Parts: sequence; C-alpha cells; structure tokens
Amino acid sequence: MDGIADMGGNLGWGPVQPPRADEPVFAEPWQGRAFALALLASRIACGGYNPDAFRHAHERLDRSAYLDDGYFGRWLNGAELMLTDSATLAPGAIDSRARNLRGEDVEEPGIPEPRPDYAPTAAPVGAGSLRSIDTAPAFAVGERVRAKNISPPGHTRLPRYVRGHVGVVERIQPAAVLPDTNAHFLGENPQHVYSVRFDAREVWGPGTEPFTLTAELYETYLEITS
Repeated sequence: MDGIADMGGNLGWGPVQPPRADEPVFAEPWQGRAFALALLASRIACGGYNPDAFRHAHERLDRSAYLDDGYFGRWLNGAELMLTDSATLAPGAIDSRARNLRGEDVEEPGIPEPRPDYAPTAAPVGAGSLRSIDTAPAFAVGERVRAKNISPPGHTRLPRYVRGHVGVVERIQPAAVLPDTNAHFLGENPQHVYSVRFDAREVWGPGTEPFTLTAELYETYLEITS
C-alpha cells in the first residue's frame, strides 16, 4: 500500500537535518521507554519481532499519528495498532487508561476476545532477515531492469518514486525475507535482492540535478526492460 511513510521524492517537507555529533540517542527519558515498549508490543503481537509487520503498522497510521506526535510517538502509535490488531488490547483502551490517570472517570474496555483469524508466524527473535535459497538470480550485474509500476494493496518496500523507471543492476545482494508477505504472516518467501542504480533524471525528469541513486529491490519488484 502507498502509506504516509513512503515520502521519498515528495516536495514541501524542507531540507533533511543531519544528526549532530553530540546528539543523544534519546533526547528525553520517555523516548527510551517508548522504544522498549514498541519492541515488546511487536513480540507480543507477532510471536516474535517482525520488523515488516511493525513497518506495516506505521504506514497505516493517519497523518496526525504519524507526523504530529514525533518519531517516538509514531513508534507508540504503531505499537498500539499492532496490539489492537492482535486483540491483545481493545480499541481505545490506552486512551481510556490515560484519561483515568488524569483524574477522569472513564470506563475502560476489557480484554477483547481472541481473534481466530489472527495467526502470527514471526521468525525467532535474532534470526535476522538473510536466507539461503537454491534458485539462481534472475538478473545479472550490468543488466538494465525496470521497477514494476505496481501499487500493492498490502505492505511493500518498493518505493513509489522508482516505480516504472529503468535502472542498472549494480550488485546482487544476499537473499532475504520478502517483507510483502512476512508483514501479513503469509510466509517468508525469501528471494534475491538487487542494488539497482537509477539516474535521477530518469526518476524525476530532465530538469533534475544530475546524480545517481541506488535502491535495494527484491526480485519480484523488477522486470527486464527492452
């Protein structure tokens, strides 16, 4: 799906601010706790840490939940969505608890009934995403390829700004778990990954400053170009 997280190439967001050398990992104590809670929520909801399901939760957030609450607020909102998806929490449970902590008298929803259709199949924590596969790469270094012009209904790591554009395979990376299926607990489906080099003018038009960009793309994202 083309969620709010896929912002590459969009205008109007201002320059990227580089990190400072003395910048702390967590600017405030709550951010460290938010980081830990998000990782724990993923393990609870997915039966183990599933970064693809976690990213899919982020891209389904609305504008306010994704942008207005800041980076670590986004992590908390994504964690809450994963917990409600898995019926670990009832929708609105966190908001009700927060209002009660502020002194309001709000009835909190109970623990929801388990979802029989929810069957997470996350890989063991720490297993990583790299896999060994028996099939040979479909594309070779130096070959011209086109990123498919598709808009999948679920999670994908194919950026919008390269879809339909032609690049050159620069390197064949180790095979890895396919996020498109792993995010939905439909299997790992590992496949080859390619570093594909694109000319910026091919991607954004002839008036673009001349430079190249490289995208790491899964095999099913690519097709041979004539």
